[in-house]
Amino acid sequence: MDTFPYTTGAGFLRPFDISLGHARRGGTAPSELFKSIERWSGYQRLLTEWINRCRRAHGDALQIVILDETGFDLPWEALILPAAPEDELPGGPLGALVDLARWLARFPIRPVAPSGAVVGFFHRDMGGDQEFFQEYEHRPYFGIETFLRSLDDVPAKPTGLVYMGCHGTFDHENLGKLTLADATWADYQRLDMRVLREEQALVCLNACHSGRLVDYDGDGLEGLRGFTQVFLEKGAGGCIVSAGEVGDTEARIMIRRIVDTVTEDPDRPVARALRTFRADVHATFAAGGSDVPMMVRDDGLFDAERQANVLRVLYSLMFQYYGHPLSTVRLTGRPSKNAVGAEADAS
Repeated sequence: MDTFPYTTGAGFLRPFDISLGHARRGGTAPSELFKSIERWSGYQRLLTEWINRCRRAHGDALQIVILDETGFDLPWEALILPAAPEDELPGGPLGALVDLARWLARFPIRPVAPSGAVVGFFHRDMGGDQEFFQEYEHRPYFGIETFLRSLDDVPAKPTGLVYMGCHGTFDHENLGKLTLADATWADYQRLDMRVLREEQALVCLNACHSGRLVDYDGDGLEGLRGFTQVFLEKGAGGCIVSAGEVGDTEARIMIRRIVDTVTEDPDRPVARALRTFRADVHATFAAGGSDVPMMVRDDGLFDAERQANVLRVLYSLMFQYYGHPLSTVRLTGRPSKNAVGAEADAS
């Protein structure tokens, strides 16, 4: 088996500058972050050449699963593959060209196909996310304790998706500062979450830093800790999470498009749906001129419009999928136009 260790030889260090945690308004200029990722991708020549050989051999059917336990925030979805015109292989971000999935620890032997209603938690200033699920049977919650208790009580009707629209915090060193809807990682880790174990529902975390992992050994066991790790260990059939901040308007538009793309065709694997979504965003960017812009225009002013275009591409690559590359999700429609779940008043 070919191996491509990330750090090979002198001079290769952790690339702090390429984390998509920097992709936010007021952070690193989007074009500079993209160029950092381009340079990092160029250093991975052995890996990108191997992936292109796989693309030649398997064509559109190629699926790649990444097990990354470095804790380095490596943006594999954004790894830039070089074009190979002689084989009609376009270049661009890996996540827009190949069905891509991630995993932690033991990889699932077979795909899952959860089917049922949406169970959702919505922070008070993210209640608009409920609009994503108007067409489907939906059980919304607005209090985090009540929502988490609901994951321990298997409902009479099946659950296809567990969705959280809320705020998250992250710290590279302090596990207590890893929070989701103001609850700590430890709060989630102590729960059974029977709904996930018995129904293998897909989890979607629309929250800042929800996909980031802390390299932690403070409780005597070395390993990566994070909300992705918790939900997968509790039995989730897969997770869609964010590698950075999702608070501004652009990021909210992206998660809406992701939800629509993933749920519109219940027979299309989640990994393929996310690839389609990223490819559409990248194609729109490329149509406006494929070169990554400078930060300033000829007049010396910051080029806000073209920087926003780059930021959209980065946001599309920020959302990661953990799960089997063939897993799907099917959401059930509302029984009637005016139907409202009994749990809607829970708070």
